[in-house]
Amino acid sequence: MFRQLFLNKKKGFLLASILYTLPATAQTPPIYQDSTRPIEERIEDALSRMTTEEKVRMLHANGGYRSWGVPRLGLPDNNPTDGPTGLRPAMEWSNWNNARENSDSCTAFPAMICLAATWNPEIGQLYGKAYSEEALYRNKNIILGPGVNILRTPLNGRNFEYMGEDPYLASKIAVGYIQGVQSNHVAACVKHFAVNNQETGRMHIDTRVDERTLHEIYLPAFKAAVQQGHVWTIMGAYNQYNGQHCCHNAYLLQEVLRKQWHFDGVVLSDFGGTHNTREAILNGLDLEYGTHLGSPEAFDRYYLAAPYLSLIRNGEIGTAELDQKVRNILRMMFRTSLSPNRPWGVLASPEHSTIARRVAEEGLVLLQNADNLLPLDINRYKRILVTGENAMRKMALAGGSSESNARYEVTALEGIRNKIGNRAEVLYTPGYSSHPDANTDSLRNAAVEEARRADLIIFVGGLNKNAGNDSEGADRESLTLPYRQDELIHALAAVNPHIVAVMLSGNPYTMPWKDEVPAIVQAWYGGTEAGNAIASVLVGETNPSGKLPFTFPARIEDIGAHALQAYPGDGKSVEYKEGIFVGYRWLEREKIKPIFAFGHGLSYTAFTYSDLKLDKRQVGKGDKVVATLSVTNTGKRAGAEVVQLYVSDLKSSLPRPVKELKGFDKVFLQPGETKTVTFTLDQEAFSYYDPAQHGWTVEPGKFKISVGSSSSDIRLQSELSYL
Repeated sequence: MFRQLFLNKKKGFLLASILYTLPATAQTPPIYQDSTRPIEERIEDALSRMTTEEKVRMLHANGGYRSWGVPRLGLPDNNPTDGPTGLRPAMEWSNWNNARENSDSCTAFPAMICLAATWNPEIGQLYGKAYSEEALYRNKNIILGPGVNILRTPLNGRNFEYMGEDPYLASKIAVGYIQGVQSNHVAACVKHFAVNNQETGRMHIDTRVDERTLHEIYLPAFKAAVQQGHVWTIMGAYNQYNGQHCCHNAYLLQEVLRKQWHFDGVVLSDFGGTHNTREAILNGLDLEYGTHLGSPEAFDRYYLAAPYLSLIRNGEIGTAELDQKVRNILRMMFRTSLSPNRPWGVLASPEHSTIARRVAEEGLVLLQNADNLLPLDINRYKRILVTGENAMRKMALAGGSSESNARYEVTALEGIRNKIGNRAEVLYTPGYSSHPDANTDSLRNAAVEEARRADLIIFVGGLNKNAGNDSEGADRESLTLPYRQDELIHALAAVNPHIVAVMLSGNPYTMPWKDEVPAIVQAWYGGTEAGNAIASVLVGETNPSGKLPFTFPARIEDIGAHALQAYPGDGKSVEYKEGIFVGYRWLEREKIKPIFAFGHGLSYTAFTYSDLKLDKRQVGKGDKVVATLSVTNTGKRAGAEVVQLYVSDLKSSLPRPVKELKGFDKVFLQPGETKTVTFTLDQEAFSYYDPAQHGWTVEPGKFKISVGSSSSDIRLQSELSYL
């Protein structure tokens, strides 16, 4: 046998792999190398050529962000990238230290919670496609995102990485993102499967969730990712579910994921989330990352490495599970790095910056706009004070695994100065500081003095990505704003009523100053073009159209998990006592008024709703209901309205929410324009999960269809009998 280097002419680089010619008895081209053959044939052919040792090696990492291929067969390593919102900086191969590569910069896309706030699956596709182009440039074949864990508590440090409190919204946005990523033959990786809803005790906490709650609230976005998005990889969660770690949880991975949903991709572990060799073998884990680092020998100690091989050699376990794991990995590889249709990549292009800005603009939510202070009439203001540490703070390179090394990041202050700095004097003073040694009183007093002399105040505050704010590894300590910001806002408003609050965060917070501040803008973490997006909305070049993907409660006790003292648990386990009543479902059941409701978001124009009609198109168990209505832009600006449809079961055997989101459509309208909006509701829209039957059921009876601009702003309603 002789060795030869394989030149990939399309990519223009030499593969590191060494190919060996086949024995003389098998000189026909290997089926697995023939991209015209069906993938399943290629998988079986490649599998038949591997040794047991090679198969086992494919199941575990050989670097921090790399796992084994089979060099002898020309099968490359798998290369995931952390970060659902932009490439995480390259790490040294044997640890988590930043490798500080000169070319290691990228586009920072907005946080996932900002994408969810667009309520626009189509822009999710655009986002995912652009990001996957950057992954291709760095030869990454897996993007470790999106995250779809439900906002159970607003104290979860990673809520900014997820898509809010409603499973239907999260499902639709996640599917769009996944389709965009995978259109470029890069695997999306939906995470963290499952019931991973807090950072406190995240590595071991046992989440106790009843079957109905699991399937109605915490699994739908994962199910949609598999069955609608056809996602190619799924990451297990760190925590346990009902006593067994999620990365090798028999019920989640075998019963639900494989048997019920027919997932044919790769289950990979969160980094360090594997704990048991036999469970990993038998319960469905395919690919193990992050268990040990530090030396080449460390990778052989992974649970799916030498310990697995030893069990096989000793005859304690067979190879059926091994072959299936390798099949899953090969299938993913033939869809990604070994696909003949894999395109070229591009990094930090102007086009990607434009897409990032569009997401940031479309996700920005106008929470409040008393006296129509916004959009700003720039000609009215000669002296503008921008205050708040977040006005100058860059957010991309922080927060844990979602960090990205942005080639550039426009801050809010820079964006405001870019937009209006030539027409007004724009001053800046920090007002507060996140540094423990800062003189907070001095900073506040200086800002108040400047506020007295200003024509307009733009306060830029909220949270940041420090530990204890929006960050991986720790939850928030409180629902209130950190760094004494509430005191500062009260003081600013007391000396100058012309104030706009621009808030950066991935979580809700309390607003004791709400009635003192005319205009409030929720701007999230907007990525590379964050500041320019904010400024565009403030001056009215962009009409805000974002809607809240979660509720803003007035108190932490207004959230079910906290009202029932069911967070964060006793250190060993946490019981989801509130059941299906998460977010707006809890507040509506308990008749609690939030600061701002789920789905809320204002515009610089106005929309009217009319002519709701319900039409049952079929008879019998397969009934579909078609709901139509008209939406008109009655204002003077072009704008977009998110029309939201909620379903209420008026009488049911088991308790159900007051209403549940079951449809939405973002409608773009010119002034005076009317469009017809159509929703098709199938049986799923009327069903609930019955634990007695271990499945979904729908009961005949009356249902209410409610359509509106938010969960608390219902414009039209109608009832119907279903089944």
